[in-house]
Amino acid sequence: MVDVTKEEVNLIQPETIFWSIFTFMWIVYIWESYLSHRQKETFERTKEVPEPLRDILDQETFEKSRLYQLDKARFGFWHGVFGQTESTLILLYGVIPWLWKFAGDITANFGYGSEYEIVQSLVFILLSSVVSYVIDLPWSIYSTFVVEERHGFNKQTFGFFIKDQIKKQLVLFAILLPIVAVLIYIIQWGGQYFFIYAWVFAFVTSMLLVTIYADYIAPLFDKYTPLPEGELRTSIEGLAASIAFPLYKLYVVEGSKRSSHSNAYFYGFYKNKRIVLFDTLIEDYKPYVDEDKPKDEEDGEEEQQEDQQELLEKKEEKKMGCNNDEILAVLAHELGHWKLGHNLKNIVISQVNLFLCFFLFALLLQQKVLFEAFEFYDSQPTLIALLIIFQFVFSPYNELLSFCMTVLSRRFEFQADAFAKSLQKAEKLRTALIKLHKDNLGFPVADWLYSAWHYSHPPLLERIGALDKTD
Repeated sequence: MVDVTKEEVNLIQPETIFWSIFTFMWIVYIWESYLSHRQKETFERTKEVPEPLRDILDQETFEKSRLYQLDKARFGFWHGVFGQTESTLILLYGVIPWLWKFAGDITANFGYGSEYEIVQSLVFILLSSVVSYVIDLPWSIYSTFVVEERHGFNKQTFGFFIKDQIKKQLVLFAILLPIVAVLIYIIQWGGQYFFIYAWVFAFVTSMLLVTIYADYIAPLFDKYTPLPEGELRTSIEGLAASIAFPLYKLYVVEGSKRSSHSNAYFYGFYKNKRIVLFDTLIEDYKPYVDEDKPKDEEDGEEEQQEDQQELLEKKEEKKMGCNNDEILAVLAHELGHWKLGHNLKNIVISQVNLFLCFFLFALLLQQKVLFEAFEFYDSQPTLIALLIIFQFVFSPYNELLSFCMTVLSRRFEFQADAFAKSLQKAEKLRTALIKLHKDNLGFPVADWLYSAWHYSHPPLLERIGALDKTD
């Protein structure tokens, strides 16, 4: 391994590192706040449907979307102020080393001394996660039950929300803690080339999680049912077959229990691809009933059927969702990502980036000055090294990479639209995009700089313009 010499390290003082990281954190916050302010001004001054949109968007829907986005912008501003203040206090008052020591005190009370670093690390994660969650919970409640509720998107009761949040935290800990424990073990005992073993472990773990997520994790929170036999299912299977997409299963997820926002995605590897449609995406969706299910189990779903009927009535009233041809066009776009190798390219980029980060982490791991910058003078915990290096030291690189990935994502979206167009789905994709934009109260006008920095999907007008172009 290539190490930084002691003479070079001595040129860098802990205070210099700390204040450089602190300053960059504030530069990013000010930059993001500036971009958000530009976008908020766009919402405030654009009160009439722009001329190019008047044939496809009515003034009432436009105003609803404008007010919704303004509400989200105001909420985002105050949430951002709170989050930045919290981060500032954590760094200035040494909360990280204090919490690490507190975790050590807890483990010591159970007979685990400082030599049990992995145990202390897991307690540290539990403490920091719980504290962070409790602090952010009021913001999450306000977002769900005030902002989203005010604009007709929230479908959760407060009891459902709390149960869901508890379940999410338990599942998160059940997955995260073993992964962190193994990763720390690999770093500590992997020798000179531990970064290779750490990367292999991270790669295998991420692929495993992607594989099992929708089959074993997501159903813990939402109900997945097979798309019923009928015209839509037959058409989707025909579309998949026409491009040799190895469709294995086709599901509908009841996203309407939480929100009326809509979506569709596919997942899986090799010949085990699954397509998932949100029930809110399907204009005339009717709940799936398993005829082979025992009667007492069916009776247990009566309440859910009533909820679905209520959803159908609301969808009919609001004209939500897409018809079958439009859903096929949306899926043609999604399958275009697969056909053009976008998903594989994203995996390759993310794994190359992860390998590079682990390699650089290995170079910096033994530099005591980094720990001293965060008031760790007597110990160099592996978990703290991961936190300092990946979250703080790499932050300039992460910002640049994020922007580059946003640019690439927009390019991929245009390519996927073009693929759908090559399947003669341009007109239906156009109407589907407009419908989804209306249903989700998306605002079609964006500040150019905010859009360039944040939008992983091109704005509506750009996508429609590209679809309308003649070859």
